[in-house]
Amino acid sequence: MAIFNLDYNALWESICKWSRKAGRAATRPVLLMWYVMRSKNTPRKDKLAIFGSLAYLILPIDILDSKRLPIIGWLDEVASLAILVQKMSKYITPEMEAKADEQLDKWFTEYTEYEMIDG
Repeated sequence: MAIFNLDYNALWESICKWSRKAGRAATRPVLLMWYVMRSKNTPRKDKLAIFGSLAYLILPIDILDSKRLPIIGWLDEVASLAILVQKMSKYITPEMEAKADEQLDKWFTEYTEYEMIDG
């Protein structure tokens, strides 16, 4: 059995940088998945799936380039995150939601109901 050493610190730093560009609304599901991945109650195989999906979303590696295909290039990332949240929602606890909202309040001191995402 292969042993995977996940670099949580590097992923967290990338999430912090990415969130400034993405905005509060787009960052919330990412934070929820972060807390699910870091939970001791989440099975290892699900942690690996979350890590891979978050890394794909956050890191500057794209299967479909959003600069060449503006709308289609974002769809693969949005679809990946939506499917991930749907599959992992069974692990989300009220405590995780509170932690995500608390982190969002720290990062986004001025909250607006509707945000525009700069590309």
